[in-house]
Amino acid sequence: MSVWDSIVGQQPVVNQLSAIAAGDPKAIAQSWLICGPPGSGRSNVAKAFAAALESPDHGLSDEPTRATHLVFAGTHPDVTVLSTDKVTIGIDEVRELIGVSEQMPSMSPWRIIIIEDVDRMLERTTNVLLKEIEEPSEHTIWLLCAPSAQDVLPTIRSRTRIVNLAVPSNRAVAQFLEEHDGVEPALAARSARLAEGHIGIARLYAKDDQVLADRDELVVGVLGMRRASDAVLLAGRLTDNAKAQAQADVDRQAARDEQEFRRVNGLGEKDRIPPKLRSAYHAISKKDDLKRRATRRSRDVLDRALTTVASIYRDVAVLQNNADDAVGLVNLENRTAITELSVKLTRRDAVRRMEDIATARRRLAGNGNPLLVFEALFCSLLA
Repeated sequence: MSVWDSIVGQQPVVNQLSAIAAGDPKAIAQSWLICGPPGSGRSNVAKAFAAALESPDHGLSDEPTRATHLVFAGTHPDVTVLSTDKVTIGIDEVRELIGVSEQMPSMSPWRIIIIEDVDRMLERTTNVLLKEIEEPSEHTIWLLCAPSAQDVLPTIRSRTRIVNLAVPSNRAVAQFLEEHDGVEPALAARSARLAEGHIGIARLYAKDDQVLADRDELVVGVLGMRRASDAVLLAGRLTDNAKAQAQADVDRQAARDEQEFRRVNGLGEKDRIPPKLRSAYHAISKKDDLKRRATRRSRDVLDRALTTVASIYRDVAVLQNNADDAVGLVNLENRTAITELSVKLTRRDAVRRMEDIATARRRLAGNGNPLLVFEALFCSLLA
């Protein structure tokens, strides 16, 4: 299989990047901005492009090369990936990357730096990166990922080659779930439909019954709100669930990191940590870092909830505009209640509620109190 086989619904981009990787190395741009909506596979495209650039076969052979294996395993010495579990990317992390970018590649043609979610950088951090993007080392390629070009500073946009990804179709996502994760066709189709083209969320729905049940409960809760007290109670349940889910995810990841640390250092499960390794071991579960990770994870869960709520009013608008046959409903299981809501609301009412959801998303991004944000949102949605 080629390095591009795991990329879902992005054939034009795959054709473009695979041709570039196989072309004249001197003609390759050294700074790229890969843009696409959440779940479109930005980081996967970046890693596949890196593997194609580093591999002698340009990533096209049926049998992956050693370089390809190393890139996808995250262990290639010349490919560095910066992904963060925190709310923002710190300036020290970027300075460290710049230092790495100045080093010559050790086993491949290029030293490649991938930064996921470059939009999470504060302006002063982006300015540190800008100088390196303007004049990169001749042996270094920067692959930056963001939801859209408008989410990064104009100075970054103007100095990078932009690649725009599409939203994968439901059919493409469902097929991916079936072929790569062995998901039963009916569940794959439902998960793809509810995820609205977000590959990561589709996989989450297909693999985690509780997450799927939580989504169903949220939709029913929003459609069933009649009083302000209903809105307040629903907001409380949602935010409490997000905190609990985030903390559980972070704790599981910390436990996996501790196990991996022991494995790498040849330590058994009950072996004492040698004094010289204790500081590194304890840093894995450092309280402040775990708190930041939990905050980031909680925001991801709440952002997913906003997308779910928005899908209700998207379906309302579809029915109001007689577009069901053309684009279909996301929440098919709730068609009756959504039809009733589409009759009760005017088109302007539906649009105003979508605007309220967008406002809630901005407030969350601005570090607003999640409980207050959702209480205000759900109260505004009362018909």
